[in-house]
Amino acid sequence: MLRIARTRLQRRPRRSQRGFTLVEILVVLTIIGLVMGLIGPQVFNVLGDARGKTAKIQIQTLGSALDVFYVDTGRYPTPDEGLAALVQRPADVDTWNGPYVKGGRVPKDPWGRAYVYRVPGRDDEPYEISSLGPSGRSTGEGAGTAAASQ
Repeated sequence: MLRIARTRLQRRPRRSQRGFTLVEILVVLTIIGLVMGLIGPQVFNVLGDARGKTAKIQIQTLGSALDVFYVDTGRYPTPDEGLAALVQRPADVDTWNGPYVKGGRVPKDPWGRAYVYRVPGRDDEPYEISSLGPSGRSTGEGAGTAAASQ
């Protein structure tokens, strides 16, 4: 009997019972945290830049659509009609050849908000299209805000 008790105490753990120690797990988590702390902001900056560029391209496309609307109708949409006039014929327009925007709907900005359309625009421009950017507040030109006028 003495011999049986001794072998149980001296038995090596089975392979399935082996695992990582708490220290090893903490070291790995620390390394992952440091890597994410260094790389994470870079990834988010690239994402932010891509949204700003997307907004500028969409604003240019909407500006081109407004210019074609002007050629067809002889005027730009009124503030009440807004950019919706590019996809739905305004009531008082006879020579509308739209929709002027591909897909039949005015796109939202990359942050999910409607573009801001002003008639007339600043600096004696006939119109201005802008995005409120990631903050959702009108801040003029700045990070995440794109504006175009013709």
